[in-house]
Amino acid sequence: MPRMLDVSDAVRAEIGDEEADRLLAGENAPGSYDCTSCRTPGDSEQERTSTVLFVGDETAVLAFAHASCLPSQVVQVTEEQLQGAVRSIGGTGSDMAAGGQAHDVAPEQAVLGVTSGLVLIEGELHPALVVEPTAPIVRPGSTGSGDDFLPLLIEQGFMPVMELASVPPVLHGWSVLLAVGRLHAVLQPGTGGGQPVAWWQAHQPLQVTDSWRAAANKHQQVLMFAAPVGSIGRQPREDLLRDALDKAAAHGKLVAAALPLAGT
Repeated sequence: MPRMLDVSDAVRAEIGDEEADRLLAGENAPGSYDCTSCRTPGDSEQERTSTVLFVGDETAVLAFAHASCLPSQVVQVTEEQLQGAVRSIGGTGSDMAAGGQAHDVAPEQAVLGVTSGLVLIEGELHPALVVEPTAPIVRPGSTGSGDDFLPLLIEQGFMPVMELASVPPVLHGWSVLLAVGRLHAVLQPGTGGGQPVAWWQAHQPLQVTDSWRAAANKHQQVLMFAAPVGSIGRQPREDLLRDALDKAAAHGKLVAAALPLAGT
């Protein structure tokens, strides 16, 4: 039976016309699936379904999502993220598999801790993400033992913050992917102007508060603050998080940017 599938031009270009036509005809597409966005069941025979292709260096994982959650698209991820996704769904890593979702693997194997909260700047509440690694981040290819996390982000366009007195400038090309009220990823520009790639991606979509989501929809952007390991810590309340941000800024250990919002 034909499926109610959306296959974007970008996905069709990656998988080929023959495979796309087989999917649309219902030959290779599952009837039921777990949405790769909200993780709840879907049925491609009963509701519009998006094909989402996660592409690594050598492997591609074809996932399915409610069309109301995500549009059909190609998402570039690292090969290690993709192998984790394939393992999580019981695949072999050599073929496209259904229902996969990439895992959160940060550069140099340090895990990026991400905390959401509202930050008051110039009398207005702004949605913010605070990123802090669990270990020092060294420059790729470096044999040193230093921490290059902030210099690497500054090279990408993030700005040093000495105090939280004004909203940081927008960093075009980067974005925060929010779908169905959950935080999915921070995306950065692809190489050579290609598809955006996941700089950070949640293992499972993170729930955010209604007030955070409302502020994100109002401003259509999210402020991202980043600090080296040991600068912020896990703060249980937003006032304590703000204090930690202020201290990190005062010590020259904070960078920030405003990232456009992708999704709702």
